Amino acid sequence: MNQTAERANIGLISAIVAVATIGGLLFGYDSGAVNGTQPGLQAAFQLDEAGLGFTVGSLLIGCFIGAFFAGTLADAIGRRNVMRLAAFIFLVGALAQGFAHLHGVFVVARIAGGIAVGAASVLSPAYISEVAPANIRGRMTTVQQIMIISGLTAAFVVNYYLAAAAGASTNAFWAGLEAWRWMYLMQAIPAAVFLVALFFIPESPRYLVAKGRIEEATKVLTDLFGPQTARTKLEEIRASFTTDHRPSFRDLIDPRTGGIRPILWAGLVIAVFQQLVGINVIFYYGSTLWQLAGFTEADSLLINIVSGAVSIAACFVTIGLVDRIGRKPLLLIGSAGMAVTLFVLVYAFGHGSLDASGKLVLSPELGKIAVVAANLYVIFFNISWGPVMWVMLGEMFPNQIRGSALAVCGFAQWFANYLIAQSFPVMASKLGLAASYTFYAVCAAVSFFLVLKFIKETKGKELEAMEG
Repeated sequence: MNQTAERANIGLISAIVAVATIGGLLFGYDSGAVNGTQPGLQAAFQLDEAGLGFTVGSLLIGCFIGAFFAGTLADAIGRRNVMRLAAFIFLVGALAQGFAHLHGVFVVARIAGGIAVGAASVLSPAYISEVAPANIRGRMTTVQQIMIISGLTAAFVVNYYLAAAAGASTNAFWAGLEAWRWMYLMQAIPAAVFLVALFFIPESPRYLVAKGRIEEATKVLTDLFGPQTARTKLEEIRASFTTDHRPSFRDLIDPRTGGIRPILWAGLVIAVFQQLVGINVIFYYGSTLWQLAGFTEADSLLINIVSGAVSIAACFVTIGLVDRIGRKPLLLIGSAGMAVTLFVLVYAFGHGSLDASGKLVLSPELGKIAVVAANLYVIFFNISWGPVMWVMLGEMFPNQIRGSALAVCGFAQWFANYLIAQSFPVMASKLGLAASYTFYAVCAAVSFFLVLKFIKETKGKELEAMEG
């Protein structure tokens, strides 16, 4: 064990990670909650496929806005303060979505919630990377993905029991509100916990150094690593910042070539392709997807729960591997595994039949193949691209450009997420599931070669040693 790990206050670091990653849980919970509310949304607001896609995807409009401004805002007022603001906005947005009776009000509330989710999603891994020792940083940041999947699974379980208790998600339940509304209102609980807990963790020492608040940074570093290591780290952090100006978007331009820094292109590759492989079609439209494939609503919700549990188990595999074999090998394994399993899904959907109403029906054998392939796909995603993207975005950029680079990559990631969520209902309706999943499978295959070319290993490197 190296000196940093020996002196690290693992208890404090673990507590900080537990709080910071509640932002990931909020994202996961909302993604899972909307999965079971779509019949209610269509009934309440008279939505067609395009309208449903926009309503579901409107959260993601807020997400790419929040992700874009969060990095630079965090450079201005601090990581912790931005996450506090995000928690408050999400709390208000969750309540507004549950009570909204006008489509416009619901969409505005959903966009507001998305701004909060987008901000928290990019800042949580960055904040964790800035407080965790290099030798365990990957494991600590992987907790973000575990919390995302835990939020998803919790929402699947809540949705299942609310729908079962009410008889259907569109039936009236507590206080005369439909069950699907309670699926949104339940999000207020973790949002309130997040907001309160953020008052009990310290600010990022890298931010404090950037602002010249050396005494505060020294105290935080001492609490995290001990006094001797704190002095060494303080000097390393100070040396990593440019002295002639504060961090800004102009730092993303390579002064030697006048073009965008190669490290930013690498970040954009993993940010965008994490979404182009189609994972959030499973997350956002899992219930709808399995009903399109011939399963009942109740069976579809149960399949979602199984997928969530499998995802959490896969993330624990990542915790054991990410700081041992590294980030790049996991990405390559994930790309190959996702490509194969997605093409198996294409096979299953392509050999289904249509009933009299034009609905896809899978034979029992094809249905089993589809469920197994989908869960294997989820496993490959969650041992690789799911957590590793967050790990790398939080750590791969030098201190001087971290906020600005996160703004650009976070925007790109959430914008790609939005395009996938917006397009799937129309693609499934017009092109069919087989054609839709062919696109995701091809993207998974392409991602393998992009990782080989553009991604450099960051395992075990101190943040101050990152090059751009």
